[in-house]
Amino acid sequence: MTLNETKVIYTPPRNPTLPGSNAPWKKLSIALFAFLISFHCGAAINWYAPNPNYSTARNWSERALESIRMDTPHPPAQARNLFTYSVCMYDAWAAYDTNATGFIYRGKHAAADITGARQEAISYAMYRMMVERLAYSRTATNQAQRNPDFMAAMGYDPNNTSRDTSTPAGVGNSVYEAVSAWFLGDGSLQTNGVAYPNANPPVAYPDYPAGNARRYSFPNLYPLNPFLPGISDGSNHTVIDINQWQRLVVANAIDQNGFPVNPLQGYAGAPWLWVRTFALSRTDSQKPWIDPGPPPFVGTATDAEFKSNLVAVIRSSSQLGTADGVTIDISPGTIGDNTLGANDGHGYTTNPVTGQAYAPNPVLRGDFTRALTEFWADGPSSETPPGHWNAIANHVSDDTAVRRIGGTGPEVDRLEWDVKFYFAINTALHDAACAAWAVKRVYNGWRPIGAIRYCGSAGQSSDPNLPSYHTNGLPLVPDLIELVTDATVASGRHAGLTPGKIAVFCWPGQPQFPDTDTSGVHWIHAEDFMPYQKKTFVTPAFPGYISGHSTFSRAAAEAVTAFTGSKWFPNGLGSYTITKLINEFGPTQPVTLQWASYYDAADQVGLSRIWGGIHPPVDDFAGRRVGAQVGKTAWELTRKFFDGSVINSEVKLTNRQVDANGVEVRFNAVRGLYYRVESSTNVEGPYTNGGGAGEVALEASMASTNSSAGPQKFFRVSASLTP
Repeated sequence: MTLNETKVIYTPPRNPTLPGSNAPWKKLSIALFAFLISFHCGAAINWYAPNPNYSTARNWSERALESIRMDTPHPPAQARNLFTYSVCMYDAWAAYDTNATGFIYRGKHAAADITGARQEAISYAMYRMMVERLAYSRTATNQAQRNPDFMAAMGYDPNNTSRDTSTPAGVGNSVYEAVSAWFLGDGSLQTNGVAYPNANPPVAYPDYPAGNARRYSFPNLYPLNPFLPGISDGSNHTVIDINQWQRLVVANAIDQNGFPVNPLQGYAGAPWLWVRTFALSRTDSQKPWIDPGPPPFVGTATDAEFKSNLVAVIRSSSQLGTADGVTIDISPGTIGDNTLGANDGHGYTTNPVTGQAYAPNPVLRGDFTRALTEFWADGPSSETPPGHWNAIANHVSDDTAVRRIGGTGPEVDRLEWDVKFYFAINTALHDAACAAWAVKRVYNGWRPIGAIRYCGSAGQSSDPNLPSYHTNGLPLVPDLIELVTDATVASGRHAGLTPGKIAVFCWPGQPQFPDTDTSGVHWIHAEDFMPYQKKTFVTPAFPGYISGHSTFSRAAAEAVTAFTGSKWFPNGLGSYTITKLINEFGPTQPVTLQWASYYDAADQVGLSRIWGGIHPPVDDFAGRRVGAQVGKTAWELTRKFFDGSVINSEVKLTNRQVDANGVEVRFNAVRGLYYRVESSTNVEGPYTNGGGAGEVALEASMASTNSSAGPQKFFRVSASLTP
């Protein structure tokens, strides 16, 4: 064999050990249930008290959700927090299990009372991590005292900082240190960020991060378009490129949890293109983890699709009133069971769990669309979508009679179930944040508010022989998008509007007194279009494509389905009843949202964002498809940690000659494991890498450049849980 015929092979190592280590290196190869979600804001703080009937993990989950509701909503950061918390709980639990592999902390310990030791270790790991993360909370002062108070209420001393791993507290504190170190270097800029233009002191997760010039000079980081007024002020719509996201300036801006914010929108999650994932892999750090392709753009080959998406959003907005008297059945007997990335389902003939027919659930369409939009908007008192799905997981667990992980195997106790459920769902949610925000960052996709106002102010694109024609204008659709004329104004159809402008039939914006008034739907100038949101919020502070809600929700649905072993809610029916709206008065009657499967619920999340005017269908459908891939990929890796088989994960090697004396060996890896590339001049070995320690995998692909001197070279890769 010549040098140019270097062969990369993989053979099992013969159980060597690292110097100074005893770790062997191994071969790689419902009846209706209620969501207890607050829909009020501004009231006195009612702290959550630990529930003695809950597992330790569940109590800490409730504390974590409480902290999110009190903070400024930041979906990717909160997904990261929940992932981190779940790692703390799982690794502390796994420290007392002989089979499970911890994600970051790999120490194994014994105790006379295993259950008690796990509870204590989990509490110390969680307490330390929440103290760290909540230092960045909008309510950090309140949270600072809340943390030790909660720890004490759980029965533990918050001042115990021992790292003595012969004690459960020492294990928990050690777990925290290992997990904290892992996440501090994950690319989120938790501690070293600087807000734009500058902030003193530095803030976590900055909108416009300073630092490595090459990394943060990505063209879509800094905004191209000028600010767009959240409430139309009648001025010209100034924009450089409508195909890119346009930030808003929102007078008296208030976030979803009631905190005043800068009227000039920032960019929440700007660094997330580079945040380290759990299970996703890619070859180019400037590209999305999962690339759904670009959204449609006006003035391009996808112009027609672009405009059809705008029409869909306007049509959805026209369905936000009840005066039309339209009634629909929102029972799972008539809606749900869609194929992935579509709304083509017609419900279920019978309840798949009970075998009985679903009872009809007729409501006014305008009540349903508004209730659905507000429920899944996660506000006020927002848990954000990641927290919302953790709350769903908790209630699914409460209604699950027999707990078998994956739906098979032995029944497990509630602590094991909860710890592993949080790990499973939050690996998926964290990766969903990374996947969605990477797509947002790369494509910098437009939002409906800017696109509809721009095209509407340009004119109509349907008929060159009619006034106000412009190729970038909105298409005319009878009873939905119309040209205002002297005759239509005189007839009262477009009363008060300006002839020559484009009118849309939609929700006109929040009424002055939302507690008592309803806006309904009527004709307004297209350039004044408003999403179904509070006038102090309007639309989120990051690009549209793809929908984060859709990505989060489908990924979570995949995780819940895989973990429970069924896609159906307990007893084939999940529900939530809404009696009060926030954006305006209503509904006219209570609305009970219902879902047969977790996928049905996730699909309705995506639909809610279209009725809410936040996303067009293309954002939703692409988000669902990406979320499905994220959720399945995360589960495939997650389950390997549960039984310890992660160390046996298959590895594939490739090689390329880099110069006359070197060959690069590249292989897939599991983040957190340690790898070393070994070589031999004989396929049978012996193999060596010079006795060096293994290198920890920070990404899902690793490369090693090795000497190719000699007549032939064979390579293999070994992995271990420790260096």
